[in-house]
Amino acid sequence: MICASIAEKDVEVCLKAIEKVEMAEIRIDLTEFNDEEIRKVFSLRKKLIATCRPGKIKDKDRALMLKVAIESGSTYVDIEYEAPEAYKNDLIDFAHSHQCDVIISYHNYEKTPDLEELEHIVQECYTQGADLAKIATHVNVNRDNSKILSLYKAPGRLVAIGMGDLGRISRIVAPFLGAEFTYASLNEAGATAPGQISYEKLSQFILEIQEI
Repeated sequence: MICASIAEKDVEVCLKAIEKVEMAEIRIDLTEFNDEEIRKVFSLRKKLIATCRPGKIKDKDRALMLKVAIESGSTYVDIEYEAPEAYKNDLIDFAHSHQCDVIISYHNYEKTPDLEELEHIVQECYTQGADLAKIATHVNVNRDNSKILSLYKAPGRLVAIGMGDLGRISRIVAPFLGAEFTYASLNEAGATAPGQISYEKLSQFILEIQEI
């Protein structure tokens, strides 16, 4: 399954885009939706991930926005691995009380750590309360892809992908190794992470592999 990461600021355009894909991540921090618009989006009967990355929005406000998405029917909520414990635990409890699966996500935009460290991070995600662990690290050399993809050998719900141009291959093969889904950009211009492939192109790549 392919998850399109959406950062569209126009809610009506966002709604139309969601209808065209099998699954979507809504980057609430980039869309700048208000509570009413968040409810409108997450009330759709589609597989949706609610994500609100730290930065320009205070943690208190991020939590409130994510709770609106969860209450409205989000399938998953994405919580950062490095998030403060109180913030994380509150959202995990709230999500589970609303039958919403928790993704705890680790991002490293500079490098891919050693495999042993990655394995530890994955286990920590589960220990902290994740239903699904997400690992996204920057691929600087080809062997980084091997480390990332090796994570699929262990049991557990996981999405592990590489960022950057060299990490693109990991996004294509991840579903064949056990990833619950893989991420794509909505289109060529709409990437929300380095190395994202457009939804259309990634769908074609995966279809071609399935036909081999």
